[in-house]
Amino acid sequence: MAVLPIIEVPDPRLRTVSTPVAEVDDATRTLIGDMFDTMYDAPGIGLAAIQVGVPKRIVVMDLQEEEDEDGKPIRAPRVFINPEILDPAEDLSVYTEGCLSVPDQYADVERPARCRVTWLDEQGGAHDEIFEGLLATCIQHEMDHLEGVVFLDHLSRLKRDMILKKLAKARKAAA
Repeated sequence: MAVLPIIEVPDPRLRTVSTPVAEVDDATRTLIGDMFDTMYDAPGIGLAAIQVGVPKRIVVMDLQEEEDEDGKPIRAPRVFINPEILDPAEDLSVYTEGCLSVPDQYADVERPARCRVTWLDEQGGAHDEIFEGLLATCIQHEMDHLEGVVFLDHLSRLKRDMILKKLAKARKAAA
């Protein structure tokens, strides 16, 4: 497995609409492994394939919401191939979101509080489940990437411009 470079805004590849995975094969599973390595290394809780330059409809997530007796996060990796959101709730929730493609920047984003999701796993098995809370927020955030949308697109122009200026300033300071 390998840690891959993460594409950051304003890279135009992040605006690419990803294509469905035709066949869940060994190459797909290798990419998934590399995506997990990349996500954990960053560290993050979700990653879409386009964020590592692969325009395929693949998302990996691990909310790591539970801890072991030593206080270390327990990994609970999940893979979503060709995910689709069905029946998003009308009631909304607000979470402070961040993104590996927008490093160290966070903002409140309003999204449906629940959604039904269908997807394939890394073995090609079909799933259909209702997500709530952080899981619902995270899958919607990652699926936005599959449509060429970043979380900044959900913000007002003023908030988006402020974050982009902060990001540019941080990059300039690091250079």
